[in-house]
Amino acid sequence: MSRLGKMPIPVAKATVTLGEREITVKGPKGTLQLELLPAINVKQEGEELIVSLSDGHEEYGNLHGLYRQLIRNMVHGVTEGFEKRLQMIGVGYRAAVQGPLLDLQLGYSHPTKLKIPEGIEVKVDKNTMIIITGADKQRVGQFAADVRSLRPPEPYKGKGIRHEGEYVRRKAGKAGKK
Repeated sequence: MSRLGKMPIPVAKATVTLGEREITVKGPKGTLQLELLPAINVKQEGEELIVSLSDGHEEYGNLHGLYRQLIRNMVHGVTEGFEKRLQMIGVGYRAAVQGPLLDLQLGYSHPTKLKIPEGIEVKVDKNTMIIITGADKQRVGQFAADVRSLRPPEPYKGKGIRHEGEYVRRKAGKAGKK
């Protein structure tokens, strides 16, 4: 049995609705829903959720902690939300939000426009800091990865889009002729 899976999940500010094979969590930041496997049981005891395995489904023990963490992320997302910060480094690199699109100038001959997924908010600070927020941790992380993949940081000059605080290992350039 999973040590992480046995831990209770506090749900003070969220409203949880348990269905036959699904769980819905509502909070100030939105509503999230997760479909459960038949081997996973969730029950509410006061202000806590308990995730357990059904009897005879020990082969699903590896998913016990996973589902507990997915539910915990749902509760955290609808109450506090998740945030990813991306930093753009490079001459002429800038970003702007234009309605449902994120407009990026990344040194290409054309502007790059990305559609912002539903349920995600994007803010741009000082034209070079992109702040992605939302209730669903997976969607926030995936959109941040999609933005970063347009111009990942390169090791010679360090230009590109990186997560805030990310360390990019620098390489020495080509040695000059003597």
